Amino acid sequence: MHIEPGLVTGAKVITGYATAATAAVYALKLGWETLREKGALSLVLRSVIATVAVFSFFQIFPHYPVGVSEVHLILGSTLFLILGAAPAAFGLALGLLIQGLLFAPLDLPQYGMNVTTLLVPLFALQALASRIIAPHTPYVDLTYRQALALSTAYQGGVVAWVAFWAVLGQGIGAESLTAIATFGSAYMLVVLLEPLVDLAVLAGAKSLRGLAGSGIVTHRLHHAA
Repeated sequence: MHIEPGLVTGAKVITGYATAATAAVYALKLGWETLREKGALSLVLRSVIATVAVFSFFQIFPHYPVGVSEVHLILGSTLFLILGAAPAAFGLALGLLIQGLLFAPLDLPQYGMNVTTLLVPLFALQALASRIIAPHTPYVDLTYRQALALSTAYQGGVVAWVAFWAVLGQGIGAESLTAIATFGSAYMLVVLLEPLVDLAVLAGAKSLRGLAGSGIVTHRLHHAA
């Protein structure tokens, strides 16, 4: 979902930094809450795990340029369910930054837009999870329908933000809309795979009850809210 260099130029780039700053403030709020609940070591460990995972998603996993951006298997809902919202947010931001610094410096001017595209859908996913998952249900007991809803919310949010940046940069025209539709159609195919990955990872976590008190997974993974 990298915003391609040149898609948004001039003063419009500032919009990305403004939205990213807003998302960062909320991520820090979540981080402070997690710090108070589980301590610094747990937050740091989970954030490091998320960062390594996100770097792998962007740099090692297959990714293809389609339309106005690239299609990646980000697994945002998986990160959220296993590690929690704050570590997932930190991992998405840091993993993307490291990938850009080491391998894709041309993407760094678009970093604010890319971070916004990753984080805001994560926060929307968190809000949705609180509505569709009963308080007494640990994440390891999610149904396919719930996993699909979370994945659709996250990936749909990513597509919506990419569309926003494309329209901001190129305006509304036939060529722009066609490129957005091509990207959106390709990207939403990830929705078919991500819930299966979620359930497979959750099934593995369910069999590893020893992780419940380790601090390297979110408390909600094995416990009620």
